[in-house]
Amino acid sequence: MMANILKNRELLLVAAIAVLLVLITWRFPAFVAPSNLARVYNDTSILIILALGQMAVILTRCIDLSMAANLALSGMMAAMLNAAYPGLPIPLIILAAVMLGTLLGMINGALVWKLDIPPIVVTLGTLTIYRGLIFLLSDGKWINAHQMSDAFKALPRDELAGFPVLSWLSLVMIGLVFLVMSRTALGRAFYAVGGNPHAAVYTGIDVGRTRFFAYCLSGALAGLSGYLWVSRYAVAYVDIALGFELDIIAACVIGGISIAGGIGTVAGAVLGALFLGVIKNALPVINISPFAQMAISGMVIIIAVAVNARAERRKGRVILRKAEAV
Repeated sequence: MMANILKNRELLLVAAIAVLLVLITWRFPAFVAPSNLARVYNDTSILIILALGQMAVILTRCIDLSMAANLALSGMMAAMLNAAYPGLPIPLIILAAVMLGTLLGMINGALVWKLDIPPIVVTLGTLTIYRGLIFLLSDGKWINAHQMSDAFKALPRDELAGFPVLSWLSLVMIGLVFLVMSRTALGRAFYAVGGNPHAAVYTGIDVGRTRFFAYCLSGALAGLSGYLWVSRYAVAYVDIALGFELDIIAACVIGGISIAGGIGTVAGAVLGALFLGVIKNALPVINISPFAQMAISGMVIIIAVAVNARAERRKGRVILRKAEAV
């Protein structure tokens, strides 16, 4: 029983989160109150949505460093639309943000697919381009709460059955991505391309096109997150979510999504994001300095990468032993 738990990354993460909550409770008992845990989940909802998109990309042996910049540009455009046309229905603004995010993801995917440029180079370049576009379009100006309509700001905060709509949206996205990964040919193609791209070609899978669709998914989720971010915090500016791409990748790595591709689950991505969310919400409460918070977050990422690497090496050695035995 214990051996099975140790082999299951998701169960290990659940246990780690439980231990973390126990340690936090020792210093600050009110942290584990149901209402506070619901707030922690709500605070982590945008990270969860973004981690789901990054997971799809990483599964195909790629990476998207531009997700936070995509979020910022999509969010700025949503805020500018609302400021210019306050009467525009909110669903249309959300649709515009998602479409813009998808377009930006398509650009990444097309460059990786058609020009065969390394994904890290492509997305590092588009990260800078998207940030520059925000400055050019907004002229470096902020859009503040008084320039946004009440309906625009209300949606993520509105409650449904006692929980904010933002939390419900993240749950819906978890369900949709899970269905894509487990019940569609595209989801299976993500795993096949990441596991062995050469073998995937022989089964009729177009590797480049599959990666293109992974970037489309990550872009769409970044676009949705752009609206949710600016409406929730009621502000849009050039440096919004600056550096947040590191948290997104960290959530995936902590959740057991292999940087080498082909390994990972929706549950792992969600739990990795929640683990980070608990840490980021708890450390200020127990009076840990911001600099120490950065160091702790960095240590967690390094430990997670090391655990993933050792797990993958162990699998490789087992295969080799079986081959030798034959």
